[in-house]
Amino acid sequence: MNRKLTIYLFSTLAIMFALSSNYIEAQSQPETKKQIKYKKARALQTSTAKKMAKVYEALEEVDDKGEPAPDMETVLEVLTDLRNNKDNLKSYDRSVMWNAWAYVYMNDDKYPEAMDAYTKLMNEPEVTIGLRNGAMFALAQLNLAQENYKKGIQLILQWMDEVEKVTAQSYSVLGQAYYATKDYRKSMKSLETAIEMAEEEGYKPRENWYSLLAACYSELKDEIGEKESILKQIPIYEILVNLYPKKLYFIQLGGAYGTLGRERDYMITMKTAYQKDFLNKEGEYLALAQLLLLNKNPYWAAEVLVSGQKKMITITDEETKEEKIVPVVKSTEKNLKVLADAWRMAQEIDKAIPVLEKAAAMSKDGKSYVLLGNLYLSEDKVNEAVAAIKKGLEKGKITKLSQVYLTLGQAYFELEEFDEAKKNFRIAARDKDKKIKTQANNWIKYTENEEIRVANLALRRDFIQMNSSSSS
Repeated sequence: MNRKLTIYLFSTLAIMFALSSNYIEAQSQPETKKQIKYKKARALQTSTAKKMAKVYEALEEVDDKGEPAPDMETVLEVLTDLRNNKDNLKSYDRSVMWNAWAYVYMNDDKYPEAMDAYTKLMNEPEVTIGLRNGAMFALAQLNLAQENYKKGIQLILQWMDEVEKVTAQSYSVLGQAYYATKDYRKSMKSLETAIEMAEEEGYKPRENWYSLLAACYSELKDEIGEKESILKQIPIYEILVNLYPKKLYFIQLGGAYGTLGRERDYMITMKTAYQKDFLNKEGEYLALAQLLLLNKNPYWAAEVLVSGQKKMITITDEETKEEKIVPVVKSTEKNLKVLADAWRMAQEIDKAIPVLEKAAAMSKDGKSYVLLGNLYLSEDKVNEAVAAIKKGLEKGKITKLSQVYLTLGQAYFELEEFDEAKKNFRIAARDKDKKIKTQANNWIKYTENEEIRVANLALRRDFIQMNSSSSS
């Protein structure tokens, strides 16, 4: 059972012996009956008081370690004796007895019996205000727990009418009850009141008050519009990530930002969740990496992906039911390409190349090898560039094929393998795209001129060496 409710119920058992002339008129009595006026306090009969003292002592017993160890045998024995003699007890004495029975039933999870005891307590004409109101609120909560929402709401509203001070907690319970009946507007108003009252009283509103309030706005999206619904939810999730930082709230806040196109806020939220080590799914790491790339933070994107590759989680194989330890971010071709792109955009080519080599080896087409060849070429690793591009052409399924041949020709040109260079430039020159055709033909002319220049340099070198030999 709810610990705080148990403590409250137990505390109400100790209300006795005090006298007061204050009254409250019952609002639930039919007009045909004489209205009952409830006192704030009454005194138990001496014999009942002695027996109830035994009950309290038995409930307060502890073991050798100081842990609660109530003597329930004594409690039940005394309460059973009182119940058997209930017709000879005064009305107030019976109300105290029923309150004790309700506590016992609650402790044993016998909720229907507890509800019956509370109902009998409330029907006693001489019950005190404190016992009656405590029982009414407990009965309301028990009805809600039993999904008797209409009755529960009725009792809470009645309780609010009769108590001197309505609490933030009671409004939160009312809000939960209205939510269960799908009356989201009343639920929203009750929860907002609970939060406002808690803040005024100087304590932190409960986590579930905020989360349920956000759920209300989500449920009202068809009525108020999706954008307005999200705009109402965002400040609530902003409070939740600060007061009760949990992964769920970061994901929900980030998703809300994303829906509104606030990509930078989405990125910051997910990055904060990452830094708090909340992320544990591949999709979450990839989403953050993409957001970082979108916001021109490629180095951070790469770091996030590498971190996801290193982070290990335990999963259960659906077929064998065996547990496996696997990285959060798997080294698939797609993931490796994203990582390589991040390193490349961060100008960390030395880190991009080995990642892209793995992706290219896994790929069913030659695109990754072509990109790898371009990276090699940018690092003046020309032989490696030629080998990679040729592998790409062998694998095939490459778009903009003429551009690939053009790049391969440029690599051969750097190696001064002019025949191979011209051969690839001629293939590229067949393209229908005038721009590619023009570039390829220009490269052919440039290669022919360079070939002549290199040949003339070689002849001149040979001539100089020959003359030097003759002179000596």
